[in-house]
Amino acid sequence: MSYKNLRTVPVYRKALELCTMSREIAAYVSYNKDLLLLYQSNSLRDIIADSLITDSILIPQKIAQAECTESYDVRLKSVALINIMIRNILSYCNGLEKDGVKEKEYINLLRREIKLFRRLYKKWKKSLKGDNGDANWGLNESFGF
Repeated sequence: MSYKNLRTVPVYRKALELCTMSREIAAYVSYNKDLLLLYQSNSLRDIIADSLITDSILIPQKIAQAECTESYDVRLKSVALINIMIRNILSYCNGLEKDGVKEKEYINLLRREIKLFRRLYKKWKKSLKGDNGDANWGLNESFGF
């Protein structure tokens, strides 16, 4: 699949939206406004913001990787990593709340977007089934998906 065609995949577009929203929220809640230097901070909030950005950037990359390969193993690994990153982002939301972010409406907005992303993600994941027809990708329901 070419880059142009990837833009037509709804879950990929939603992942890009999540990435943009995560960067905006991280920029708003972090103490260090230079997002490229968040990893150097000793502030828990900055560390969480950096992790939020990192995971949200990786999700569209993993979707693209899964879409552009014929390898079932690569697809399986991409799907598993996306599951982990989605859970991580929800944990980062909780961490930001516990660190005292007062603007909870932004965090709740990100949670709602994750919920919308999950719906698209489930449909997309089913469309990627391998030749063996394994709709669960070898993952059990403990992932919450």
